[in-house]
Amino acid sequence: MAKRDFYDVLGVAKNADEKEIKSAYRKLAMKNHPDRNPDDEAAAERFREASEAYEVLKDDQKRAAYDRLGHAAFDQQAGGFGGGGFGGGGFGGGGFSDIFDQMFNEFSGGRSGGSAQQQGSDLRYDMSISLEEAFSGIQKDIRVKVAASCESCSGTGANAGSSVDNCGTCNGSGKIRQQQGFFTLERTCPSCQGQGQTIADPCGSCSGQGRVEKMQNLSVTIPAGVDTGTRIRLSGKGEAGVRGAPAGDLYIFVDVKHHNIFTRDGNHLYMRVPVPMATAALGGTIDVPTISGKMARLTIEAGTQSARKFRMRGKGMPALRGAGTGDQIVEVQVETPTNLSDRQKELLAEFQETGDASPTATKWYDKIKGLFDDA
Repeated sequence: MAKRDFYDVLGVAKNADEKEIKSAYRKLAMKNHPDRNPDDEAAAERFREASEAYEVLKDDQKRAAYDRLGHAAFDQQAGGFGGGGFGGGGFGGGGFSDIFDQMFNEFSGGRSGGSAQQQGSDLRYDMSISLEEAFSGIQKDIRVKVAASCESCSGTGANAGSSVDNCGTCNGSGKIRQQQGFFTLERTCPSCQGQGQTIADPCGSCSGQGRVEKMQNLSVTIPAGVDTGTRIRLSGKGEAGVRGAPAGDLYIFVDVKHHNIFTRDGNHLYMRVPVPMATAALGGTIDVPTISGKMARLTIEAGTQSARKFRMRGKGMPALRGAGTGDQIVEVQVETPTNLSDRQKELLAEFQETGDASPTATKWYDKIKGLFDDA
């Protein structure tokens, strides 16, 4: 089967720059990587095809040869790319390293990019709030220790008047490559420590890093309806990037604390309430608390049994995206009176003598008696 055009494989125009090519390859590699698509031969083939295309188009010399001659530029070399290419199906020219650098950054929450533009790390902050705060929403002030942009040098890492130049060893890439037979080895540039830049006179406050550690005061809006596990992203509030590179993000992870009365299940709230025996038998009303802090009146029907549940619509938690409100489910626990007075005992005895008002219990005992009679 004829090979597809490398530009079509990556989905880029023939005049695409290096950044566009790398971004297109990264998306395809992440989508079709074998680790994400086990036993999927089609995805594995797309991954191999994208990697082969990227291996050529990211290299100026190989790309120029491909633009002139197409696939024929490499067909004469057995096994594909010679001198450190795809010979034997392996990755050369830094392709193997690039793939795993990108995969590691993606799965660990980091970012990939040129070493000279090392973006700041994302940060995590765990926040505990009460169920009442989750119900109404709240504004919280927090303090977070971050690597912030150095004010002395405005994040450049250089003292005033000092220049920031591309590293002469790696030409600003932060990496150097060495050819060893059919393989190309890539390592961090020892001259600039992977920064891609050198500073003649580093800033004394940040030692040339362009950032210093400090406490950051932030105000965080917690919307109504959040639940444990809700994640709130504060863009650009993570660690500052190295020497003026973009900052990372701060992620607030919400934990809603246990409540003494209510149990939450999604947007519904559950609670148990004791009900006097007389109210359960005769019917009546009781006042129950709600998460809003107000009392609500609940009608108890005559003959209500213990463990019966009543639904109070719209008294639960608000949906996080504003799509309605949950209900409050009240489970009744009928109380047996204790410490009766003599008069109360007389009344209960008289009640018992007037007839059987517990048909369920009578049927149950009759059933048990029948079992023993049969034996």
